[in-house]
Amino acid sequence: MLPIKNSLPLNFQELSNPGYVHYLHPPTMRTSMLNSFFSSKLLYGLFFLLINYSSFAATPVSVSKPIISESTEKLTLSGSLTAERRALLSPRVDGLVKEVLVDAGYRVEQGDILMRQDAAIASQQLEQAKAATNEAQARVDEAQRLVDEAQRLRGENYISATELANRESNFALNQAALAAAQAMQKTAEEQFRRHELPAPFSGVISSKMTEAGEWVNRGDQVLELVALEPVRLDVNVPQEKFSDITLETRVEILPDALPSRKLSGKITALVPVSNAQARSFLVRIVIDSADATLLPGTSASAVLYLGGDERKGYRIPRDAVLRHPDGGRSVFIINENNQAHRRSVDVGSEDSDGIIITDGLTADDLVVVRGNEVLQENDEVEIVRDDKKRN
Repeated sequence: MLPIKNSLPLNFQELSNPGYVHYLHPPTMRTSMLNSFFSSKLLYGLFFLLINYSSFAATPVSVSKPIISESTEKLTLSGSLTAERRALLSPRVDGLVKEVLVDAGYRVEQGDILMRQDAAIASQQLEQAKAATNEAQARVDEAQRLVDEAQRLRGENYISATELANRESNFALNQAALAAAQAMQKTAEEQFRRHELPAPFSGVISSKMTEAGEWVNRGDQVLELVALEPVRLDVNVPQEKFSDITLETRVEILPDALPSRKLSGKITALVPVSNAQARSFLVRIVIDSADATLLPGTSASAVLYLGGDERKGYRIPRDAVLRHPDGGRSVFIINENNQAHRRSVDVGSEDSDGIIITDGLTADDLVVVRGNEVLQENDEVEIVRDDKKRN
């Protein structure tokens, strides 16, 4: 008699041996075990059939056609508007302030008198200089008369040649004294004028730091004058973008005080000295604000259009571009047989509207926008949404 096994039959041969099964198990148990075995085989077959079907099923995707666009990159930076000219005015002579003719907020024109100092002493010195000039002029006139007379008498041989020479020498000395007196008078006049402080340029008085009755010295700040136009915008450019900017780079200005306006600007200075903490460089832009009022101290944004060559490219949605660990980019293109093919592309610029592809696409390509994450080369696809008109 065969020994009874403690485990169930391990293969079909054992189940198909009637003697073995009949000997070990009753007929009812044998039928139940056969049904269980074939049921498990059927489940495994269905499972593998579903797997094979899913591997051949078309993947649903959305596609979009590229749109021709310029590959110029936009760089948007924020900054503060500043006056191109700003001056802290000081008196030109030491003295007592007689009157201040302006206050903070006054608009002035170039040459307007802003402050006067006590010029009593300077006025007296000027009068003395004028008197000295008049005296010197009288001496010159007298010396000229004597020379004329000597020349006439010498022609009639009434005086010697030495006498004529002496008179001519005295006339030259008096002319030199007159020139010196005139120079002293001009110095006194300039000293007198320096007791008045004129506006060096047109603008607005932004600060007043003195009053009548105060004693001020040369170098003391008494008024601050700011020119309202032209205004300029100073922005800090990241170090990786500084080399792409030139004096010819196109610039648009978006003032925060005028949100609906776009103004033109021109780069006037590229400061090649980096801010060590921010790793940035200063770019100075003068704004053409002839038809708009911009105030220094307000904020604005500058849009710099980098890449002066403005190469043509194709704009596609950002989701269409797949990024690789090595830094490369690619997209999936659908051919006429609804098969997906991976294609490497070169990216020109990126913005909120999409990505500009400079190489690797044509205007007729169908680019996968949705579903590209699970695609592989030559996968069958089903276009469930066509975004050809999408930007």
